[in-house]
Amino acid sequence: MTSPRTVAVLGSTGSIGTQALDVIARNPDRFRVTALAAGANLDLLAEQAVAFEVDLVAAAVGTHEAVAEAIGAYAARAGRAAYRPQVVVGPGAAVTAAGSGADVVLNGITGSIGLRPTLAALVQGSTLALANKESLIVGGPLVKAAARPGQIVPVDSEHSAIAQSLRGGRADEVRRLVLTASGGPFRGRGRDSLQAVTPAEALAHPNFSMGRVITTNSATLVNKGLEVIEAHLLFDVPYDRIDVVVHPQQLIHSMVEFVDGSTIAQAGPPRMLVPIALGLSWPDRLADIDVPVDWTRAQTWDFEPLDDDAFPAVRLARQVGVAGGTFPAVYNAANEVAVDAFHDGHLAFLGIVDTIEGVVSEHAAGGHGDTAGSETGGLSVDDVMRADAWARARARKVLGLPATDADPTLDGGAA
Repeated sequence: MTSPRTVAVLGSTGSIGTQALDVIARNPDRFRVTALAAGANLDLLAEQAVAFEVDLVAAAVGTHEAVAEAIGAYAARAGRAAYRPQVVVGPGAAVTAAGSGADVVLNGITGSIGLRPTLAALVQGSTLALANKESLIVGGPLVKAAARPGQIVPVDSEHSAIAQSLRGGRADEVRRLVLTASGGPFRGRGRDSLQAVTPAEALAHPNFSMGRVITTNSATLVNKGLEVIEAHLLFDVPYDRIDVVVHPQQLIHSMVEFVDGSTIAQAGPPRMLVPIALGLSWPDRLADIDVPVDWTRAQTWDFEPLDDDAFPAVRLARQVGVAGGTFPAVYNAANEVAVDAFHDGHLAFLGIVDTIEGVVSEHAAGGHGDTAGSETGGLSVDDVMRADAWARARARKVLGLPATDADPTLDGGAA
């Protein structure tokens, strides 16, 4: 009998992480959780650690004593008082968990802070189930250089769909990739009607329940822009052969068009369970992960072109992706600051992408002195982190916000 795969889950208390642990709990013969990493949700992290009796618990914030005490309290209540895992605390905790040697590292962290854990997992030789798209986007050449062929398994539903569809043909038979987008809560609305959008409206995604940043990114379509960059990096398809189409039902997750005119699409419920399960078990499938589409029920699936005027984030992301180097890091960092400013009442909805574009333009004009690197190499982690920090500081200054040393949390959201 094959031994269970060992798994480290980063961002274990977020949407991706909790769903992954649910999949693992339903397949105890296939997986064993050896490490968990999370941000500020200490109670849930402790509960998860005890439930799976993991070897290593990594917390981004708090103290070693507080984490150990929380785990001890849950262990006592569960009748496992003798359970004592290794505990690491601090900004580098997730890197320790990622590099712990698990067979599979699921990176469900949200934000560019996931880059170092991504690299740690790849260097260690673990299969990387990647839900943290930002780490690939901002550190593209670095991540690709560190990864052996097949080492990265995408967990974003769109890229999982493409990976599944690519099984139907050779790489040289692919004509184009087609990413689907729900269109978010403002599908069909013109730019002028979006000026007064409220945070509550932006968080009312029609299909997914996600964290604040990713849900807002879906409303602005920044998320789809990031996914275009991710698709290029994962599958080595040029940007002019990656399309986006609006499909509000989100039952087709993405498609691959082949040179003979055939298109293979992957369909399933608008949920993340199947992509997460495949990330853990690739290339195998697990049984009964989700309920399939009911083909006996009459239904209509719609497809619409993307409105670039109302939602320019995808067009801007293509430009950023082609520029390469530190430009994707600047795009992502400026967006994260702008999203927070929008939710804190300092910025209008349309100002999110306008802010990104302004900071990217300033970067292109040499406002940030270091634009090192390109898709051909020459980029370092320090280059990426400096560009990230510059873009955050510049976005805050443009928006009239005070400087801050705050970093993104490790609590992941759905992709």
